[in-house]
Amino acid sequence: MGFVNSPVFMFCLIAFSSSQLVHGNSELKALMELKESLDPEKRVLRSWTIDGDPCGGSFDGVACNENRKVANISLQGRGLSGKVSPAVAKLKCLTGLFLHYNNLSGEIPREISSLNELADLYLDVNSLTGDIPEEIGNMSSLQVLQICCNELSGNIPNQLGSLKKLTVLALQHNRLSGEIPMSLGSLQMLKRIYLSFNNFNGAIPIKIAAIPQLEVLDIRNNSLSGHVPSGLKRLNEGFQGENNPNLCGIGFVSVRNCTVFDTENIKGAGFQPFLSEPNKNKPESADFHNASCYQLHCSKPTTVPRIAIVSAVLIVSMTLLVSVVLTVFWYRRRKQVGSSSVSCDNRLGSDQARECYSKSASPLVCLEYSHGWDSLADGIKGLGLSKFFSMFIFNIEEVESATQYFSEANLLGRSSFSMVYKGVLKDGSSVAIRSIHMTSCKSDEAEFLRGLNLLSSLRHENLVSLRGFCCSRGRGEFFLVYDFVSRGSLSQYLDVGDGSSHVLDWSKRVSIINGIAKGIAYLHREEANKPAMVHKNISIEKILIDHQFNALISDSGLSRLLADDIIFSSLKTSAAMGYLAPEYITIGRFSEKSDIYAFGVVILQILSGTRKLTNSLLLEVEVCKFDDLINKSLKGNFSESQARKLARLAVSCTNENPINRPAIEDLIEELTKL
Repeated sequence: MGFVNSPVFMFCLIAFSSSQLVHGNSELKALMELKESLDPEKRVLRSWTIDGDPCGGSFDGVACNENRKVANISLQGRGLSGKVSPAVAKLKCLTGLFLHYNNLSGEIPREISSLNELADLYLDVNSLTGDIPEEIGNMSSLQVLQICCNELSGNIPNQLGSLKKLTVLALQHNRLSGEIPMSLGSLQMLKRIYLSFNNFNGAIPIKIAAIPQLEVLDIRNNSLSGHVPSGLKRLNEGFQGENNPNLCGIGFVSVRNCTVFDTENIKGAGFQPFLSEPNKNKPESADFHNASCYQLHCSKPTTVPRIAIVSAVLIVSMTLLVSVVLTVFWYRRRKQVGSSSVSCDNRLGSDQARECYSKSASPLVCLEYSHGWDSLADGIKGLGLSKFFSMFIFNIEEVESATQYFSEANLLGRSSFSMVYKGVLKDGSSVAIRSIHMTSCKSDEAEFLRGLNLLSSLRHENLVSLRGFCCSRGRGEFFLVYDFVSRGSLSQYLDVGDGSSHVLDWSKRVSIINGIAKGIAYLHREEANKPAMVHKNISIEKILIDHQFNALISDSGLSRLLADDIIFSSLKTSAAMGYLAPEYITIGRFSEKSDIYAFGVVILQILSGTRKLTNSLLLEVEVCKFDDLINKSLKGNFSESQARKLARLAVSCTNENPINRPAIEDLIEELTKL
């Protein structure tokens, strides 16, 4: 409710009520300024035009809220080579800014602090310089601040302690220095703090150990000193403190154990983590003795002669001195080795920075860019799907690393509402990842989740299997992760020349037709874990071919996730290609017979070897002139009886009257007789 009452929300609402158009307003001008700054070579943001509509889906990477105000800019991994313009501050309703994994340079504009609704700021893995603007501390809605793997310098501003909603702070792999500010300990929502591979010194503030939700504190490869607060033990492996030679602790795997000399040095610096308030009546030597007893767990002094005590102390001291020298030498050696194997100096390009970042033991920050999948958690719980869905959830780290940060080299295809990338998961398996703008999905959350539940339940040898999904409202994107089908779509095997390796022999064509029929039968059949369903969009583009030339139907159930206007838009393409059953025009809905009609068209395309069916070709089918119908690339190597039967099945499937079209079970029975 606080968001609804915020001044910025009221500004967005007033702006919306005064004008429904983004075209020509201050936000469009701000985006054009931002384009000139981010993409000075004009290679990437060509879709951003002065006469365009940022909220109409034409501006690549831009998403708007329900009030037609720019709410999200997602341009990660696009090869941008400019700077972040102060013009971004004019987008007052911006909640997510994702510019990571580019080649951006210059400083972080201080004007960015005026974005009071910004929750996610991702500027990591660029070449940004300068300091961290202290004005960022004024961004009251900020939940994720990720600016690691740049060339930032200076101190961490104390003002960051004002970011009460911050859950992730990622500053690793920069040139930051100074002490870790104690003000960070007041951020009660912090879960992950990444400060490794910088030049920080001083002690770890005790208040950080008291942050209740803290899960990760990564301070490796700095020059920190003193004693690690014992409260950090609860993090277990979440605490990473290697390669800080002057840092010690008790019971930590990643730092050395403290010795009596560490205690003396800490005490001399005015920091006493082991002792209660010192007794001012005792001499300093007495305090030192008590401290060493506490540290080494020795017994209290007895009436042993003084010379024996002195001798024992000398022996122990010499032993400890040798141990400390060897320990320091060993840790310095490890630091040299660690620094040489993982470095992010100013000569690193974007690709090298990514490689360096991936070598770091710390993962990409967060599972869903701060508040992604969690935003649907209540809906999942309400539908009783939590246990089921947990098996399919991917996180953004996996999606980004699989696609090499959505590299254009991995782009398999794009449509008006989505993009498909090839990817490789950490286990080495290949996947296809479809990225869908959330604005293209159903607005009703419960209905969306039910559709997702259905997609997750579909399992058949002739359907492309869904491996999982990743949803992030903060990014405005939804990802479907499918098994990768190696030989691409059926369309690649049509309209090919005689000498092409993509010419399908007759047996493969018959096998593909059989596989499609079996996949459709599975969809149309009601089973224990799924209802009977209609695909609605069967075409040669939706039929994929695996390494053994088996046919797999893709995008099954996808219409259950998409908004009605997106489905209608895809239908126009389907109609233009001849797949749309004629009765849809009159009754406006799909049935199983609609899929049968599209299947009949696909059979004719496979037989003829062509994508586009002409009227003359269809006439040849009707008069059974198979010599003209069958693909010439087969050079007569086909079964005329099988061809005749398949052609007749195709004709029956494409009958204008749906009642006269065969059921899928009847088609499969006929196909088994080939």
